Amino acid sequence: MTLNRLVLWRHGETDYNATGRWQGHLDSALTETGWNQARFAVPVLTKFAPELVVASDLRRATNTATVFTDAVGIPLRIDERLRETNLGKWQGLTNAEVEAEWPGMIDQWRADPTVAPPDGESRIEVADRAVEVVQDVDREFDGTVMLCAHGGLISALTGKLLNLPIESWGQLGGIGNCHWTVFTRRPDGDGRWRLSSYNAGSTR
Repeated sequence: MTLNRLVLWRHGETDYNATGRWQGHLDSALTETGWNQARFAVPVLTKFAPELVVASDLRRATNTATVFTDAVGIPLRIDERLRETNLGKWQGLTNAEVEAEWPGMIDQWRADPTVAPPDGESRIEVADRAVEVVQDVDREFDGTVMLCAHGGLISALTGKLLNLPIESWGQLGGIGNCHWTVFTRRPDGDGRWRLSSYNAGSTR
């Protein structure tokens, strides 16, 4: 078995997104806007015809994924390896609060995937655990699988799947709430992933 398409879908807006706070492993909740974003995305994502959705065990991702799987009637798996980056001591803080305590470290973290927040994990570590999920479903399915996860994880996993130099990962932009990134493989190709779309979203 070998997948021919992989869709990475970020969860909808949360209460922490709305108030500008870092989430990481904190289990924040979808806002009403976030629930609606997920509902609006369903008709577009249905066109990818995924056979399975695998979601992070954090409820903002699980709830977003459930909106899709309930509407379409396909299986949902939960996998903690798809959790967002553990942001350690930054979790629950605003940018201003982090900057006040650790001046300049946000910029350093964004530029260098090997840097981890205090008591947190680096984007390299995040990508390494997330790619294991891709490898697992790649052995099991030959169509399309969708992973419902988090912005930081999706960006890190994109760098990993494309074999980008680590120093280039910081050039990948952020992922909007309920936006998605799509990877495909060329028929009869060498098996490597290619990026078909990045941070795409519904127009509604």
